[in-house]
Amino acid sequence: MIAYRAYDRERAVAYARRYAFSRNPLFYDFVGIGGDCTNFVSQSVLAGSCVMNTTPDFGWYYRSVNDRAPAWTGVDAFWRFMTEDPVFVAEGATTGPFGREVEQRGLEVGDVVQLGNSEGRFYHTLLVSGFDGEMPLLAAHTIDVLDRPLDDYSYTTARFLHLVAVRVPVDIPDCYPALIEGRALPMA
Repeated sequence: MIAYRAYDRERAVAYARRYAFSRNPLFYDFVGIGGDCTNFVSQSVLAGSCVMNTTPDFGWYYRSVNDRAPAWTGVDAFWRFMTEDPVFVAEGATTGPFGREVEQRGLEVGDVVQLGNSEGRFYHTLLVSGFDGEMPLLAAHTIDVLDRPLDDYSYTTARFLHLVAVRVPVDIPDCYPALIEGRALPMA
């Protein structure tokens, strides 16, 4: 049975603050082989949701460097999973966090920003770690940053993801203590 619960923004940001300049030993570091940005944001979102979706190909999960969903580390696949692309829903993506595209002013801490180039290709995923007035402050990997203002980045386009809630199995245990301490991934 599936239930809905709130996405824990504070846990997502606490995780990002802890690992912005280091690495959780539970996850592979993709710097040098495509970048670690979406992997880091996925970890942070996991800390705020405590549930993965293990649907092969269409889910959002990480078991190891060789056993992970495209949405865990891929910029566009992450976006499609989180925004409930009808293909993912049709293929059984029924657990995990989800959100919707918003204007920049609709962001909250724990939400996600993706940056794109002039060809419309999105290439970087960042977590909103706070605000300076109305300016989002961001945490990211590849080039490790914490509380870097969005307007410090050079990009052509951006899209903004507001995480709405999390679909969870009714009996799911709390994963946060073991995850943030780098002891264990949530059981799939």
